[in-house]
Amino acid sequence: MKKMTAKKESAEGKKRIALVRVRGSIHMKPQVKSTLKLLKIEEPNHCTIIDNSKESKGMIIKINDYITWGEINQELMEKLLKDRSRVKGKRLSDKYMKEKTKFGSIENFVKEFMAFKAEIKDIPDLSRTFRLNPPKKGFERLGIKKPYSIGGALGYRGIKINELLERMI
Repeated sequence: MKKMTAKKESAEGKKRIALVRVRGSIHMKPQVKSTLKLLKIEEPNHCTIIDNSKESKGMIIKINDYITWGEINQELMEKLLKDRSRVKGKRLSDKYMKEKTKFGSIENFVKEFMAFKAEIKDIPDLSRTFRLNPPKKGFERLGIKKPYSIGGALGYRGIKINELLERMI
């Protein structure tokens, strides 16, 4: 009985996490490089969206000195798909969604995606990586080598990742 309630609680507490690569690859360990490659964030200012699972947390811990991350909200996910996603070199559009998917529009897909009823791979030919601009007004005051908790740009931001992504889109 206890195991069942634990599974129910973990399913309700799931969230989508945005990972943004902040630093380059100079003096990077091979394990870190391979983890970044698995997550498809091989360049600075690239972003990917993953779920908050035990496996992904292990990967985040390994690459924590090269990324910033936090929980993404539905509005920003929709904006990210509309403005920065690519399907075979072109922007993702509602027309493409009607023709190639069962969702019909980007808004419908985002609702399903945030409710864990759909995945990015459900859209054919969509890249999992979002290429972003450097943030307007730069990263935080202490730069890209210090953790966010003391005024830098690295590590966990929580919902403040949405503010950074807004400046990068």
